[in-house]
Amino acid sequence: MAENSLFQVLIFSKTSGYRHESIPAGIRSIQALADRTKLFTVDATEDASLFTLSNLNQYAVIVLLQCIGDIFDRPQLNALKHFVRTGGGVVAVHGAAAGMPNNEWYGKLVGAHFDMHPEAEPGTVLIEESNKDHFILSCCSGRQGWKDEWYSFHTHPRKNENLRILLCGDSRSFHGGKMGDDHPLAWYQEFEGGRTFFTALGHFDEAYADEWYMDQVLRGILWTAKRELTDRE
Repeated sequence: MAENSLFQVLIFSKTSGYRHESIPAGIRSIQALADRTKLFTVDATEDASLFTLSNLNQYAVIVLLQCIGDIFDRPQLNALKHFVRTGGGVVAVHGAAAGMPNNEWYGKLVGAHFDMHPEAEPGTVLIEESNKDHFILSCCSGRQGWKDEWYSFHTHPRKNENLRILLCGDSRSFHGGKMGDDHPLAWYQEFEGGRTFFTALGHFDEAYADEWYMDQVLRGILWTAKRELTDRE
């Protein structure tokens, strides 16, 4: 693929169980990023039958947008594995951590399985100092007063040594978290030949109209596509 050519992104938003009302806003905003930057094109679907080796081959990045529950059968999940292992990128957003709750490989792909969240309230998002210069964060500082569901995970993300943490929640600024004083919320990793970026933020429609948040999503897409050098922002 030429460095200056458009690449293709597939947004996948199938749910089984709870469904986030912000899914349409997320799709619109990612499409708007594509229109504005002219770096990639977007297809959006909830049809898991499209997860085949031949169909996924056309995409550089799959965005798992709020996917919850048992969203893939075994052949579809195998197609996703092949996509990643042949260099594909995955951006997983918020509820995607609650996808495939009993599948170990999917949990490793996203980085950690969702456990619970307290009632949504404003809180403070902190930058991970050791990764503050990473491409995904090069647009951003921390954020006070960000309202979201402050996700906790079944296993602490720090225990997954493959993850590189980008953002944490200041646990003094919200109530009910189960991760202790160290509350990771976003990370990236090199994974089985591909790249993945996960953000636990993004419950509300307002996130997808927020430049601070959407700049991270854009840079996550570019980084997982291995196209960070094409950034024109």
